[in-house]
Order: sequence, then structure tokens, then C-alpha cells
Amino acid sequence: MTTGSQVGRLILAGTPLGRVSDASEGLRQALLDADVIAAEDTRRLLRLASDLQISLTARVVSFYEGVEGSRTPALVETMRAGQTVVLVTDAGMPSVSDPGYRLVAAAAAADVLVTSVPGPSAAITALALSGLPSDRFTFEGFPPRKAGERATALAALSTETRTMVFFESVHRIGDSLAAMVTAFGADRRAALCRELTKTYEEVRRGTLAELAAWAADGLRGEITLVVQGHDGSGAPVPDDAGLAAEVDQIVALGRSRRDAVDEVAARHGLNRKTVYAAATRAH
Repeated sequence: MTTGSQVGRLILAGTPLGRVSDASEGLRQALLDADVIAAEDTRRLLRLASDLQISLTARVVSFYEGVEGSRTPALVETMRAGQTVVLVTDAGMPSVSDPGYRLVAAAAAADVLVTSVPGPSAAITALALSGLPSDRFTFEGFPPRKAGERATALAALSTETRTMVFFESVHRIGDSLAAMVTAFGADRRAALCRELTKTYEEVRRGTLAELAAWAADGLRGEITLVVQGHDGSGAPVPDDAGLAAEVDQIVALGRSRRDAVDEVAARHGLNRKTVYAAATRAH
């Protein structure tokens, strides 16, 4: 453990997605050497330590989304006092759709060393397994929960040319796939990766329409969805709701409604009156 008055450090430690055998020696050593371990779920941390056959001597604190803001200042002061804080989440790398961003930013602002023990990432693993172009990609995290907000967000991505990686809950994957069919087109290629590295790992590749039909009855497990980017051909023209969502998205960025209508019309090769009428009907 660290001693003295020197500034400590923050270690972002990647944990296995499923197989405990994927844990690195670096992760084991970081957990053993830590002064404090900030864990998204302390029970999962203790289970991981048991699986790794190690005994933790560090002080363990819970660090999930609901307390991230309130517990960050104290952890930064702990590091400023010379101690080492190791941050772990339930699975994968901290800060990737998991707690960590605020702590990293605060530690960096306090001139605390921030380093990592690299580990698995569901986003990168799914991208590699998808069979879709991986030279350029964008990580979009979880789509919005509400249907209208989700439609707006996906409409804004309808012309994204990079491969897109999403996380999604088993409870919403059916609705999200149906919304993607509307926003991206039924024939857009995608790969749904479920339970990565676990016993029932499954990678289902196909069109969005095929995946939506397959998932309609419900799925189980952790899901990462990879969707091919727009290739510039055969793009479907959105319905009234889709056109309205695109207009609203542009207006939300501070543009005038007139400019937004013009941009959406140009994007889809439509007359501006058609877009204006569609957006008006949708509202």
C-alpha cells in the first residue's frame, strides 16, 4: 500500500465480462495493492475476489451512478493524501457506459495520476465479433428509454457512415430494434451479441428486420448491438414521425425551424413543403 505524503493515484481496472479466467494478473495485483477499492457493486467485487482466490485488505466503498457525484470529492482527497484508489465496475472497463467519468475528470483536475489495468470491453468485443466494418466506428451507449426521444436520436444517426455500437436492456431490445428498422431501414445489417464470454454466448447476424423478428418474444442476458453504417445507397425515406424527429433534432441544436426543414428535405431529396407538412402533421 502507498505511504507518505505524496499524491496517490487512480487505477481504472477492467474486470471480466463473464469468464473469470479472462482476469489479468494486473487486475489481481491492483486489487491486492489497493488502499481503497471503489466498486459499482460491492457484492460482485467480493465474488470476483473469491473467484480469484485473493483476500482484499483495501477499504471497499460502493461507487454506482447514484452516488458517483457525492463520493468523488472524498475519493480525490484520499488520493491527494497519497493513497491508491482502484475503480472497478460490474464488468468491462470503467467509464464506458459505467461509473468513472466524473472521478477521472476530478482526479486529473487535482493532478492525481490516472492509469489503468486494461481489460475486456463489451463494445470492442462485440465489434470484433460482428463481422461488420471495424476500421471506423462510433459507440452510442444505451438508446434513450422514451419512444419519442429514441426516435429522435436514431433519426439523427440515420446517415452515420461509421459502424455503430449500442448497449441495450433485454426489456427494451425489441422496441429499439423496431425503432432502428424505421430509422435505418429493414435491410441494414447488424449483429446482436448476447452474454459475451459467458456460457450461453450467442452472436446473431442479419438484417435489422430479421433481428427484430427474432427478438420480438424477448431475450435474456447482457446485450450489445452492432449496426452497420449508412452506405449512401437505398436509404429509406422516413415516415412523418421520422421526418418530424429529424427536424426537432436540428432545432434542438439551435437552428431555426425553417433551416431544419430545408436540411431534412435536402438530406432525403424531398420538397421542403413535403417535409414541413409531415412535421406539422406529426405534431
